[in-house]
Amino acid sequence: MIPITTSMTQYMKDHPRLKYIFFGGKGGVGKTVMAGAAALWSAKQGKKTLLASTNPVHSLSNLFAQDVFGKPAVVCEEENCYAFEIDTRETIERSKREIREKINWFLKFADITTKAEDFIESATMNPAFEESAMFENMMDLIFKDEYEFYVFDTAPTANARRLLGMSKVYSLWVEKMLKSREEAKSLRELLSFSKKKEEKDPLLEYLLSFRERMASAKDVLTDKELTAFFFVTLPESLPIAVITRFINWFVDFGIPVGGVVVNGLIQKEQVGQDAAEFVQNRVKMQEEHMAEIADIFKDSVRAIVPLFETEVQGTPMLLRTVGQLFAA
Repeated sequence: MIPITTSMTQYMKDHPRLKYIFFGGKGGVGKTVMAGAAALWSAKQGKKTLLASTNPVHSLSNLFAQDVFGKPAVVCEEENCYAFEIDTRETIERSKREIREKINWFLKFADITTKAEDFIESATMNPAFEESAMFENMMDLIFKDEYEFYVFDTAPTANARRLLGMSKVYSLWVEKMLKSREEAKSLRELLSFSKKKEEKDPLLEYLLSFRERMASAKDVLTDKELTAFFFVTLPESLPIAVITRFINWFVDFGIPVGGVVVNGLIQKEQVGQDAAEFVQNRVKMQEEHMAEIADIFKDSVRAIVPLFETEVQGTPMLLRTVGQLFAA
């Protein structure tokens, strides 16, 4: 068994101002279960907690065996624990409306008679558009500040990387847009027969406001006292390889990595001599990968959660998971 020098519980004690935590990793490793357990644990500490899914393929409703799609709902009969599957369709439609307004502003500013609709489809067909909309939704939740603690169940790691990287991408884009906008405004004034300056530039005002919003987002996501990203893995080669690769990227990007949670470990003491060969081989394989995890992640392992005899769904199983994830 890997010696855990700083447990999940101790990590929380060492970071008393922690407010935003994310769970990520390869698909199928148990991110949603760990996020649900963390939210339930936080709620039981007396904090009004929101568990939100930023994964386009939601699974929170299945975890809690109740509908949490579209709006926050109390789960596990715990008054402080709320869960919420973000409705990306609504977000995308709202984003399309906002894009329509911005394109209309631009066309009017440039004296172009083309209709905005001709541009909207191409602007919203970008594969990253849904992630952009989800990022906006996530930051809306954070900036509204209606809860004391936030837990985010993210998409598989590659998507989570792009999602959390949006603040930097947006910031670079806004700076370029602002520069182009200022140049276009100056040229327009130079070429205008009227010396009267434009009193209002809605698009420029939007870009300045958006830049401030992205700066605030980046501040939150890179503050190690407020934010932590936890990687979940199984004791298997592929999930380990995936998070090994992405941990370095998150560190380079400035997103604080809280540590690693190992999920689905078969309890060796429960496997008898007469166990099926498949089970014995599985135990041996996991032992080898646990040694690999200890070697790669060292004292970053925060918890080891066993493989339960049944699926984690509903309050009783989540409470069992809380006991393992936040073992002293």
